[in-house]
This record gives sequence, structure tokens and C-alpha cells, in this order.
Amino acid sequence: MGVINVTPDSFYADSRVRSVADVLSVANRMIADGADILDVGACSTRPNSQPVDADTEWQRLQPALQVLRAGLPDVTLSVDTFRPEVAQRALEEFGTLIINDISGGCEPMYEVVRAYHAPYVWTLRGDYTRLDHIDRLADMSLILDPGFGFTGGVDNDYRCLRAMDRLRDYGRPILVGVSRKSMLYRLLDTTPQDCLAPTQVLHFYALQHGAGILRVHDVREARQTVTLYEKIVNA
Repeated sequence: MGVINVTPDSFYADSRVRSVADVLSVANRMIADGADILDVGACSTRPNSQPVDADTEWQRLQPALQVLRAGLPDVTLSVDTFRPEVAQRALEEFGTLIINDISGGCEPMYEVVRAYHAPYVWTLRGDYTRLDHIDRLADMSLILDPGFGFTGGVDNDYRCLRAMDRLRDYGRPILVGVSRKSMLYRLLDTTPQDCLAPTQVLHFYALQHGAGILRVHDVREARQTVTLYEKIVNA
């Protein structure tokens, strides 16, 4: 899952797409590098960010989705939003989309996802006890995300990483988003720009422990990691 941020303030500067005109070229490069899904975000949720309002988010998101649907009609698209009204507008206009909701979910969002039969990334935000209530969402096409970066700190991120095997018991796809995040650059006392290699280390670990989708900024390197992992386990 390649990350396309149509925002001016996402935490990793190189993931920001400066204009709608650049969206398709970025997407084509990601597809060429091995992406299967493109995740489009129009409202930064980086630490200490101030989210834009829903109208601004939609004004950024809608033209990007238009370009992608027209230029890459067969590619699976995901919308990174925590707002039910934005998810609904996207689903109404663009049809089948994955809704990637970092908030952890709410009843209005569940209603939208159910109404449009959309795959839904349910972000646990480090609280695996929420899985005790998964039965009430059994009618939804859930993708489970531990929620790295939203767990309450670096130590909690690694606690959740070590406990990932628990997610396998629920028979749902598992999405992992660790790419260049604070659990890397804070621990290593560096910057997101210098976390390409450390990201691949965590990608490999996540694959070993059940990850089926990697949400990444660097598609080519992530695909190489997947290829090496598959060669080892399928030997």
C-alpha cells in the first residue's frame, strides 16, 4: 500500500504531493515499483498536527481521486480519513474504496462503511482488548491495524509489535504501518528521512508475524523486502 499525501504538512516531507498534476506520476511510479494499493490522505494526522476541516480535506482529496480513477481505473484505492462525511462523499462519487480510519472507529463511520460495503481498516491504536468486541463488526470487511504511532509512545508501539501474533486468531487481513514513523526515528535518535533501512527491518518482522499489507512510503524497497521474505518462507 503506497502512501500518497495530498497535504502540505505530513510528517515525512517526501511523501507530500505538491499538486494534483503530480498525483498520477507519483502513482504510476508506485505501481511500477510494485504497489498493489494506493492510500490517499488529505488531512495530516502527524503528532501535534492541527487537522484541517472536512471541507478542506475534501477539496484536496476529490481531485486527487478523480485523477487516479481516470488514469488508473483498475488500481485499488484507499482513502485515509477519520471523518464519516468525507468517507461517504468519496464512496458516493468513486465507488469501491478501502476506508483507512486511524481514529479507531465510531458508529457513524461504521454506518457509512456498512451502507457501501466498503473494506474498512479498523485501527486498534494499541488496544488489543478492543478485539474482544469484534463480533459486533462481524458483518464488515475488516482489515486489522495495530495502529503504530497512535499507541501512546514508542514503548507501547513495540509492545504492540511483539504481540502482533494475537491478531492472527481473528482471520482478518492485518495491515502494518511503521514506515519512517516515530517508533523508529525517536528510538534511533534520527529523522524520518534516515529511516529507510530501519523501516525494512520492522517490515520483515511484521511479515513474519502475520502482516498481509504494508503501508509504505518507499514501495520499491518494501517490495524487495516482501520478495526476500517470500523466498525464505517458501523455499
